Amino acid sequence: ELWNLEHREFQYFAVGLLDKYVKKVPGDFINIYEWMIINKSWWDTVDAIAANLVGLHFQRFPDLITPRTEKWMKSGAMWLQRTALLFQLRYKDKTDFDLMTRYIIELKDEKEFFIRKAIGWALREYSKTDPDTVFKFVKQNKLAPLSEREALKVIERSK
Repeated sequence: ELWNLEHREFQYFAVGLLDKYVKKVPGDFINIYEWMIINKSWWDTVDAIAANLVGLHFQRFPDLITPRTEKWMKSGAMWLQRTALLFQLRYKDKTDFDLMTRYIIELKDEKEFFIRKAIGWALREYSKTDPDTVFKFVKQNKLAPLSEREALKVIERSK
C-alpha cells in the first residue's frame, strides 16, 4: 500500500520498514522485491532494495540466486539488471565473483549510465576484499570508462 502512494517518502518508508523485517520474510517474498524494483523505479530506492533487501534475502535463500538473477538479466529491464549486479555489494569474501563478472561481461557494452555505474560500483566494493583480482579483471576486459574509473577508485587511492 505504501508503494502505491504518490509521494516518494512513502516508498522510502516502505524500504525502511522492510529492512526491519528482512530476516523474517518467506522465500517467495522475492516477488514483492521484484515488483517494487519494477514499479516506481528510482535509483536510490532500487539500490537500497538491491543491496539491503535482495542481498540479505539471497543470503537466506541462496537457491533463488541463479534462477532469479538469470531471469532479471534476460528481462531487458534495466533496474532488474542493475539489481543483479548490485545484490552482492555487502557480501565481501562471500561474493560469487564468477557470477558477478559474468553479468558484468553481459552488460559491459550497455550505454545506460545506471548500468555502467553499477558495474563499477560492484567491482569497487569487491576490490576492498580482493584488489588484485579486480585489477586483473578490469585490465583484461574492456569496460566503459565510467565503469573502469569506478572499479579502480579504491585501488588507485591505496597506491
